[in-house]
Amino acid sequence: MTFNGTWKVDRNENYDKFMEQMGINIMKRKLAEHDNLKITITQTGEQFHVKESSTFRTKEIDFTLGVQFDYALADGTEVSGSWNMEGEMLKGAFTRKDNNKVLTTTRTLVNGELHQSYNYDGVDAKRIFKKE
Repeated sequence: MTFNGTWKVDRNENYDKFMEQMGINIMKRKLAEHDNLKITITQTGEQFHVKESSTFRTKEIDFTLGVQFDYALADGTEVSGSWNMEGEMLKGAFTRKDNNKVLTTTRTLVNGELHQSYNYDGVDAKRIFKKE
């Protein structure tokens, strides 16, 4: 239940380069840098409900740890994968449906902040959120 709460994006590290590697055009990348993303996480045992709210869209996702599901990223990219707990870290591995490349995402708490890290095709990025 560590991740429960509402988290607002505070800062990004290498996010533009990561989005470029994902194939997102410059216009969408510039908008995404200022999306004011808020993530609300509610965990009940192995069940998660995540609400992502930004300037551009609101999306709600329900998933169970270790159970594969389909998901569309903010830019419309379709992926399939699952989240798992590894110690205190929530780790997701998602395969793109268009090219079979894997996007990995981790969520960890560091000094009261939610660190969401990404790796895609050799490029790492991070978004840091503060609790609201």
